[in-house]
Amino acid sequence: MSTRRTAQIVGCVAATVMLCAGPATATPSVSGPLAPANPHLGPVGTSTMHGDAGSSDVTPLPGPGTGPHEVTAFPMMAACPTVLQGSDGMIVSLCTTMIGQIPTIHLIDPKADATPLGRSVAQLPLAKGSLLGGVYAYLDNENRLVAVDGNRQLVRISHAQNPDGSWRLELADVIDLSGAVAADDNVTGLAPDWDGNVWFATGHGTVGYVGADRIAHSIALPEGEQVQNSISTSPTGTAVATTHALYQLKRSGDEVVIDWRQPYDRGPARNPGQLSWGTGSTPTYFGPSTGSDFLTIVDNAHPTVSLHVYRADTGAEVCTQPVLAAASKDGSPSGSENSPVGIGHSVYVAGTYGYPYPTTPEGAGPAVPATAPFNGGMTRVDIDPVGCHVVWDNTIRSSAVPHLSTADGSIYTVTRDGNPSTSPLDGYSFAVIDSKDGSQIGSTPLPSTILNDTLQMSALITESGEYFQGTISGIVRVRAN
Repeated sequence: MSTRRTAQIVGCVAATVMLCAGPATATPSVSGPLAPANPHLGPVGTSTMHGDAGSSDVTPLPGPGTGPHEVTAFPMMAACPTVLQGSDGMIVSLCTTMIGQIPTIHLIDPKADATPLGRSVAQLPLAKGSLLGGVYAYLDNENRLVAVDGNRQLVRISHAQNPDGSWRLELADVIDLSGAVAADDNVTGLAPDWDGNVWFATGHGTVGYVGADRIAHSIALPEGEQVQNSISTSPTGTAVATTHALYQLKRSGDEVVIDWRQPYDRGPARNPGQLSWGTGSTPTYFGPSTGSDFLTIVDNAHPTVSLHVYRADTGAEVCTQPVLAAASKDGSPSGSENSPVGIGHSVYVAGTYGYPYPTTPEGAGPAVPATAPFNGGMTRVDIDPVGCHVVWDNTIRSSAVPHLSTADGSIYTVTRDGNPSTSPLDGYSFAVIDSKDGSQIGSTPLPSTILNDTLQMSALITESGEYFQGTISGIVRVRAN
């Protein structure tokens, strides 16, 4: 949603199905490095919602391939937008309960027998914040979940096994951010930098970090600029996209300083299928040399959105490229609520214009128009010596944040099946896309109905090649059969 979070619908689903689809393998076709691993994060590809500190949505791990697949739905009675895996193989998910909308951490043993809550072997509730607060989190290099709760506390949650074989989650550390985060505000983005500082951004536009002194140092961005997506870090700085501009910030002494700022076209209003009036992108670092040469977002221009690519070191614009044209051939506008996928010279953008979110954050403002068909679409843009160009453009209706595997060259996501007008009865399918030409090379039906809506949430590709996708009622697992 960049990935976003919601849990306003109640219900429960449990199903296990065995299904086959497509050929057995894909051909790797991805070139370009990832940024150096952040030493303060867990494993590359599995410790943040977007795969790494730079939010590339790229993983070095192979996915479950094009089929056949085994699909299992784990009911959690909660929406699960954050699904992460540590170096010990345990999965840590931050979910929001359907009843009460309480953020709850689930520890999941992917090898354990099924329990009443899927494979959740321990749970720990957190203080409730806003709809867009307290869900972006990451696993640090000690396998601790790092998050900010509704009480404006930076918490680190560890897990351990008891002598009797059971598991527990416990509060390992807490730092008060109330001196930097106002009582009516919430942290919406969180990421560590390469020096171990924990950076945060709030919905009302405060950006700061917590360092070794355990004190929150922050600045306020211009009045009226909101931060409604997560943030990203690289060796060059910390990237924050507001509803008006893209920033890179740095630490200078104890102060937070703006390295550069680039405004973008935020359009006339919030688009249907987006959760704020502005970009829907968590900024993505990528590049052919260091893995973080460039920084990119998608704007909110009307009627056609564009991808913007900037040099990370200077903020100079490299190129601007309109995207998602294939899905807008009938004259409908385009838009994207998802973080772009970036690797080497290539960026992949998924369209969300018209996606039917059941609720929006407070202060998001009305969408114009109020509703629209969900046409989807996905575009690959490559950077070249004189700018950038579209390599392919398709009409695939992705209903989750796509993830690209450099191990097998495939883009993994979930598609929404049915008519563009959408319906609570729409189905969903696990989809595999060839990153080279944009063709769909695999498709396996998932449990259907609104209770399994993936709601543009992000997935996890595990160390064993399994795909764990959050839904509004739990988690769906896809693995090679």
